Amino acid sequence: EIISGESEEESNGINLMEFSDEILLHILSYVPCTDLVLNVRRTCRKLAMLCLDKSLTHTVLLQKDYKVNKDKVKQLMRDIGKEIYQLNMAGCYWLPSSTIDHVTRCKNLVKLNLSGCHITSLRLSKMLSTLQHLRSLAIDVNPGFDASQLSSECKATLSRVLELKQTLYTPSYGVVPCCTSLEKLLLYFEILDRSREGFMLSGQLMVGESNVPHYQNLRVFYARLAPGYVNQEVVRLYLAVLSDRTPENLHAFLISAPGSFAETGATKNLLDSMARNVRLDALQLPKAWINGSGLLQHLKFNNPFYFSFSRCTLSGGHLIQRVINGGKDLKSLTSLNLSGCVHCLAPESLFRKAEDDIDSSILESLVVSCCNLRHLNLSAAHHHSSESIANHLCQLLSRLKHLLSLALPVCSITDIAANVEKPPMASNLVPQTFGRKVRIGIQTYPRNLADQANQKIESSVFWALMGSLRFLETLEIIGSSFSSAMPRNEPAIRNSLPPCVRAQSVGDSEVAAISQLTYLQSLTLAQLPNILTGSGLINIGLQCQHLRTLSLANLGMMGKVVYMSALMDMLKHCKCLRDLR
Repeated sequence: EIISGESEEESNGINLMEFSDEILLHILSYVPCTDLVLNVRRTCRKLAMLCLDKSLTHTVLLQKDYKVNKDKVKQLMRDIGKEIYQLNMAGCYWLPSSTIDHVTRCKNLVKLNLSGCHITSLRLSKMLSTLQHLRSLAIDVNPGFDASQLSSECKATLSRVLELKQTLYTPSYGVVPCCTSLEKLLLYFEILDRSREGFMLSGQLMVGESNVPHYQNLRVFYARLAPGYVNQEVVRLYLAVLSDRTPENLHAFLISAPGSFAETGATKNLLDSMARNVRLDALQLPKAWINGSGLLQHLKFNNPFYFSFSRCTLSGGHLIQRVINGGKDLKSLTSLNLSGCVHCLAPESLFRKAEDDIDSSILESLVVSCCNLRHLNLSAAHHHSSESIANHLCQLLSRLKHLLSLALPVCSITDIAANVEKPPMASNLVPQTFGRKVRIGIQTYPRNLADQANQKIESSVFWALMGSLRFLETLEIIGSSFSSAMPRNEPAIRNSLPPCVRAQSVGDSEVAAISQLTYLQSLTLAQLPNILTGSGLINIGLQCQHLRTLSLANLGMMGKVVYMSALMDMLKHCKCLRDLR
């Protein structure tokens, strides 16, 4: 009877091959291309046909596909090379450089990403000579690169490239002078100040680098600098050409530079030329180029979608007058970075202390004018709200219904009215140092949501903010005095400052409020001194099932990690977590 029952069930079931081609193609789109071509298509005739469908072979992603080796790449290019239009091999450090030779089979390639792959000038020249349809390229320029070794066929291919991403590990123009039709240029400067032998390096270009870039068709210019004076010297050489003749179609000009990057005569001429000749849609400049200048007053904007004024001494008055034009409609703006702008929500910065209350009318003007913001960064500053709940920062930000990412200082989410009624907590009396350990009484965290609900303060402004931003994907709550010990693109700061006084009242219940963000994918929490048990983390683990990135630093009192048990319980529920710091 059991056997007959099983056979009947099988006869009534649906075989995978009975699905429509559209459904099977959707399922196969989740399988790595190497598996499709080298394995899956050998199973049956139907899958053999579907695995070679253009929708699956048009774009090949080898990045982070660690099972791929040189032989598999060779076979892949031999089987479907002519069908590949986009190839991403970024960061495939484990593949030998000779693997690049097989890319020549992709005659119809339009977009190629080789960032992180070591490639010589001669190998690059041989490969590009065969890719006549290439329009987008990403490469690294390492020591020993020689542009004079590029063939005329290679230069002809580069002359048709419209988009170039170039990471520099040595002072060089790379292939930029050959790309005469460039519309989008992305530069990453990773040049060290010293060689491996310890010798000081200079920003002078290598011999044979007399050719200068061509920017006449440029629409987007982006440069990101790692710390170091050599990177600053080399980027000035790129900018010098722009200062002579600014492209008329330039609409995005972005420079991300850590620390101090002083303005020179050439950069000043460039900015003056931009103010006269172009209308920008995206702007990011080093803080030294904006501080104390009337640049923002003279620059013209078309339909801006991105502004970054990180670490600038920009007052709220200047922000409203020069950027928003006194409340001008900026519905086109989708991204605004005011990180480290300590006075950006105050009318004046001359006689104001960083810890003084913000002017809620400035923030309200910002929210009303930029109602379609998707990304907002207000971190690394003391944004203290007054006692009025209606004018609280969280209350005003709750109007931005389209936000996808938000970064706030810990002290900005404090509910002043609630804190007045709270007696000071005993934990705040314990010195926050790495000295002698002090025994303090800490209640165990509740193991279920029903018990946790009794501890919630759902009437707080931060609870209301989290409840209104249902589609938020990225959230950062970072102490205004916090500095990372190992920053990627900022100078390291060894001395850590104590947390803001208002941050002392932000604890487990506020962390629990984050669990309302059902679609949260990335969460950063840093310098929350009043975390006692970490009970709010469990709520996040249970409710935020899409969480992929979690970064925690300095939670609770310094030197006393008391939330580990709660963190272990949280991680049991984080099925999608990929990055834990």
